[in-house]
Parts: sequence; C-alpha cells; structure tokens
Amino acid sequence: MDSILVVDDELSMREFLQIMLKKENYAVDTAASGEEALEKIEINPYDLILCDIMMPRINGMEVLRRARQLNPEIMVIMITAFASTETAVEAMKLGAYDYITKPFQVDEIKLIIKNALERSRLVRENLQLKKELKTKYGFENLVGVSAPMLEIYELIRQVAPTKSNVLISGESGTGKELVARAIHYQSQRCDKPFITVNCGAIPRELMESELFGHKKGAFTGAYQHKKGLFAVADQGTVFLDEIAEIPTEIQVKLLRAIENKTFKPVGGVEDISVDVRVVAATNRDLEAAVTEGSFREDLYYRLNVIRIHLPPLRERKEDIPILAQHFLEIYNREIGKDIKKISRETEALLLSQHYPGNVRELENIIERAVSLEKSEVLLPESLGHRFKPQPSSWSDRLIPEIPPEGINMEGLLDEIERRLILEALRRSGGVKKEAAKLLGLSFRSFRYRLDKLGIEKIESA
Repeated sequence: MDSILVVDDELSMREFLQIMLKKENYAVDTAASGEEALEKIEINPYDLILCDIMMPRINGMEVLRRARQLNPEIMVIMITAFASTETAVEAMKLGAYDYITKPFQVDEIKLIIKNALERSRLVRENLQLKKELKTKYGFENLVGVSAPMLEIYELIRQVAPTKSNVLISGESGTGKELVARAIHYQSQRCDKPFITVNCGAIPRELMESELFGHKKGAFTGAYQHKKGLFAVADQGTVFLDEIAEIPTEIQVKLLRAIENKTFKPVGGVEDISVDVRVVAATNRDLEAAVTEGSFREDLYYRLNVIRIHLPPLRERKEDIPILAQHFLEIYNREIGKDIKKISRETEALLLSQHYPGNVRELENIIERAVSLEKSEVLLPESLGHRFKPQPSSWSDRLIPEIPPEGINMEGLLDEIERRLILEALRRSGGVKKEAAKLLGLSFRSFRYRLDKLGIEKIESA
C-alpha cells in the first residue's frame, strides 16, 4: 500500500485530504506544521508528500528541500493558493513533482497523485534494475581466487572509470564478455547502453550496415533507414566480440569511427557523431594476424590500449571448486533444487578434467549434474559417463597404506629408489647416462645414488 504524508497547518484541509485518500486505499499520515513534517519524514519512508507552501515558521519550500535531501527520489506535490503560483513554479525547479492550486477539483488531485505514485514506482524499479545489473555483471559474478584472477579484478577496477579502449584476449569460454560487462557496469556509462556485437556471426556483406546503419535505398533490400549499433550505443559501450573476424575493408571504417568518433551510414553523406567506448575481444593471436596482413596494425593499436588476458581454466585449477559451487547455487535456484554441497569425490573428478571449453564447459557440466541429481549432495554419478574414475597413477601405486604399527620410512624410500634405478638401468641396457636421463637426474647425482645404495657397477655400452 502506498503511503502519503499530508502537510498543512489548516485542520480542515488535513482532515479532508486524509478522508479522501483513505477512501482511495492509501496509507495516510498527517502533519500540522513543517517541524512535525520533518520529524516524520526522517523516520518514515513515505512514497509521496502533499505539502502546503504557506505555513508559519518552516514553510513548504523548506520541507521540500529537506525531504529531497533525505530521499532524492521521493515524490512531492505542493499545494498553493492562487496568489503564490510563482512560488509553486520555483518549487518545481527544486524537484517537486507537481503543484495544485486552491481551490482544486477532487478528481484532478486524485489523478495527479496516481500519476506521481506511478512515477515513483517506475523510479524504484529502475533503481532496483540498475542494482541487479551491477550485481549480475559486476565483480560479484566474476568468480575465482587464483593469482591471475585477482590481478584481473584489480585491472578492471583501474580500467573501468577511464575512457580507454580495452582488448580482452583468451580462449573460448574463459568469460571475455563477462569481463567486458564488468568494465561497463563499473564505469560512469553504467546507465547507458551496453551493445554486444558478435563479429563472427554477422555475414560479411551486412557487417557495415549492422555497425553503422544505412539509408533507405542504399542497396537492394534497404527499404527504410536503419540505425547502426554504434549509434544505438551512443554514450555507452560497444563490445566487439571475435574482433579478428571483421573483414579488412570494414576495418578502415571502424578505425575512423574509433579515432574521430564519427561515421557515415551506408548510403549516407553526413557524418554521425557518437561517444562510444570500445571493448573488443578475441580468441585468436591478433599480433600474428597483423603480421599476416589480415588485421590492420593501426586498428590493433587503437583497440589494444589496455590489454586483459584471461587464462584458460586448466591454468587456474584452484578456481574450479569455487566456480563449481557458484554454478551449483545458480542452478539450484533456476531448476528449483536444494543440493547442499558437492561431494569430495565429485570435486576430485572435476579437478581431473582438462576443460578445452573452459569455464563455460564447467558451467554446462554443473547444470546437467544439478538437473539429474536426486539427493542433497552432488555425486559423481550425476556428472555423466565421461567422469569415470581415473586409474591410479604410478606414484599412487608406489605409496602404500601406513599400517597401525607404522613403517620404516627411510628404509622404504631406499627400496623404492633402488627399484627405480635398477629398472632405469634395465631399460637403458646398462647405459648409466641414459638411465640417469630416464630418472631426470644428472650423471653425477646418479653415480652418487649407485654408491649410496651399493648397487653393483654396470659398464656403459
């Protein structure tokens, strides 16, 4: 229920408005003076204030100022006598939603209040949406505790407030778009458009029109004017994914748009000016593309002002458990499950994988597992056939269980070392240098171990 504070020093006006508004199913509070109104505003989060301008001591203008200081989004409607209309106009400049002159029509004030509360709801929803976007695409959704990820977080913090173009590199599935969004939503452009362009998915012949738009009749099929994505992103950010796929003939125009912040639509004669920040991403070696001649060197340097490289998941395996837990929580909510945790066996299997598809592949694995899991623990059986337990390594087979009575570790290590040396000599046909190489030892170290263990000397071949 929307809450309204009525502020008027006339009892009859307060009572009239209170009765009328309660009939409209609003929660109504009243104040007989500016002082009382300010006390109540500091305590209660009203949705709307109806305030008389002409009051003794603290007038309506001061109530408006203080209310807007406490809550810049609050809706305030001023009530004024005909003689003080100029003051009411001044109140509008200070942030009042509207003003009503006495005497007023009941239907008129009902409509103004309804519109003001609808505006208030839209403002709140917009603020909430911005908050959610910042949460979804800010640092909160970048998951990882490895040293490379911590460096990336710090780089994003430094880069986001600037106007510099950014080039994000990394294999497919490492989260390049997520980083681009984090940069945008942590910048001053966060309430402006973030436009994603998948350069690899746009047909070559349509690329220029998609980026810069076209005029009606510019080519066969151009039946009307079309606004390009650079124009749509004005004041915001353009994310050019798979930038290496842009044809060389379009690269010239893209370079001009970045350098001069102007471009001509296809078939157009006048320049269009835009203020756009460019964040590009690639999973290819752009330096090699420049050397080969398939990517312009001048464009490369315009894009590569600040470089962020995302390492593949296999190079930051310490992030796998926390990423898996992150995706578990996401898909618990989306699928309606209540899986409490990931079993140690499941985690070990997840850690054993190579992940050519990187974070995206891990996310797909967890989504599938959450869908199939029937218990409160994510078990290996839900991961699929590819996650069969791996055979133990040779080192696992060498290490025995420790019996209750304990072991002679020095003697055991000597015996293991002896067996390895003898096996290496057997495989090398008795050639000590070759045996040392098989064991990753220097020849001097190998000779030392032969003497230490009393292994009979074997002549080199």
